[in-house]
Amino acid sequence: MTSLLSLAKRTYLVTGVLNNESIAWHVAAALQREGCEVVLTSFGRVARITRKVADLLPTRPEILDLDVMSDASVEALAAEVQGRWGQLDGVVHSIAAAPPEALGPGFVGAPAGGVLDGFRASAYSFQQLTTALAPLLGRAPGGGAVVGLTVDSTRALPGYGWMGVYKSALEAVCRYLALHLGPAGIRANLVAAGPVETVSARGVRTFADLAEQYERWAPLGWDRTDPQRVVGAVLFLLSDLSRYTTGQVVHADGGMHAVFGGVGVPPAATTPPAENATG
Repeated sequence: MTSLLSLAKRTYLVTGVLNNESIAWHVAAALQREGCEVVLTSFGRVARITRKVADLLPTRPEILDLDVMSDASVEALAAEVQGRWGQLDGVVHSIAAAPPEALGPGFVGAPAGGVLDGFRASAYSFQQLTTALAPLLGRAPGGGAVVGLTVDSTRALPGYGWMGVYKSALEAVCRYLALHLGPAGIRANLVAAGPVETVSARGVRTFADLAEQYERWAPLGWDRTDPQRVVGAVLFLLSDLSRYTTGQVVHADGGMHAVFGGVGVPPAATTPPAENATG
């Protein structure tokens, strides 16, 4: 009997590997250590960086072109995967973009063109990529899995501006993918990560303040320099352990989404009780 946690001999497509600090890079490395074949995507000037950090993975993976702003590019990717692998066991969507003027206080005055481009890159691309690869995912034994990366979008995060809106839209897209692709055995889920120091995070001016809040108040603690804290949730959603889980947002944030940070925790909740003395 095959272990439900086993990912060996499976093939996963991982997008968004920008450097070896990125969550996507650490997910790719973890998948390879589990015995999976990993295929990366990149495009344009960033592809040079992706090729360089791919050499730091346990095994150098194939790197395919993907520009989610181009319908033709998405279709070409699906055709190439079909021709070379024939099926996919899962996809990791780690793509998001927003023009600088759409972040922070720019939310109220950002021009429509840039805002709509950001929506296409950050939310619509999840639907576009998943549906283009759906025929390949549907052939996976036990069903294919698509996992996207998000943040806690239940609240307005200072500094995120339109990116916060894109993440809220991403959650809605995920639910509708779960509805429409579930009958084909394809699962769609998201992991809401706590703040991790990545290239994209550096574009958010309030990142340091948000990370400090998590590190101070998350019940399980948090470390902005440790992407591995998110990897386990992604692997769970890619494995057969989540075979009947879809349309969900799994939080990997030390529990911060569940508490109101900034108010002192009563000592009784943090100090182990003293042992009873008996005479």
